Amino acid sequence: MRTLLRNRRAVAGAVILILYFFMATVGPILVPLKEGEPWKAFRPPSWEHPLGTDYMGRDVLAQIVQGSRDVLFVAFLAALFAILIAISLGIIAGLKGGFTDQILMTFVNMMLTIPHLPVMMILAAVFRVKDPFSFALILAFWMWAGLARAIRSQVLSLREREFIEAAKLLKLGTAHIVFKEILPNVMPYVAINFVSMMRGAIVSSVAIMFLGLAPFSATNWGMMLNMATIQTGAIYIPQALSYVLSPLLAIMLLQLGGYFFAHGLEEIFNPRLRAHE
Repeated sequence: MRTLLRNRRAVAGAVILILYFFMATVGPILVPLKEGEPWKAFRPPSWEHPLGTDYMGRDVLAQIVQGSRDVLFVAFLAALFAILIAISLGIIAGLKGGFTDQILMTFVNMMLTIPHLPVMMILAAVFRVKDPFSFALILAFWMWAGLARAIRSQVLSLREREFIEAAKLLKLGTAHIVFKEILPNVMPYVAINFVSMMRGAIVSSVAIMFLGLAPFSATNWGMMLNMATIQTGAIYIPQALSYVLSPLLAIMLLQLGGYFFAHGLEEIFNPRLRAHE
């Protein structure tokens, strides 16, 4: 904790992420999304509407707040699913070795060579995403490969350590070795990657929503950008500039917070970085 507090960027990232968390959990209650008033369409920022209004006269700030819940929930689920897949395959490949390792790593390498975003867009269009869980699964299926390969490398190193050999001699079982000996040693690296995966899932989900391939939430920031730039032509209306820029700024600030916080976690869990202080 002291290391985290000494890192100003990490503290700033934590503050940003906490604010977004409260915006996604408490925000929709404090800033409810009201029915549109068409005669107030495309109004610039004011005291009544700090970020202006959209094509239906709805408050843009309320939409940003409401959309944060969908964006963060999908990103969290996608990162969680990807982490579970990566840990499972990485540990199996590292512990089993031999033919099992070769098969799994061949599959991992194949996944790493496929361009992720185009395939995710195709899957989102083919399977007609209608809820956050199916959307998160599509995102997660193309996010786990790099982490699985890294975990496998760490397990290959750990399985030769003395405490693993001792556990085998004591016949403590595979479950004990995995959950008590290996997982605690790889979790710091997993925690750093969890934040990075959430950042990647946010970008991918917003991009897919922007293209209209998974329109299950009208207040998602990607759908807001889609409506502003493609459907309603707000991008060509000077008074609607805040409506166009607000989702972009929300995404950029969230990405910045995630980057800063991940950097702080890496410094905490990596003794080599602390050694240069």
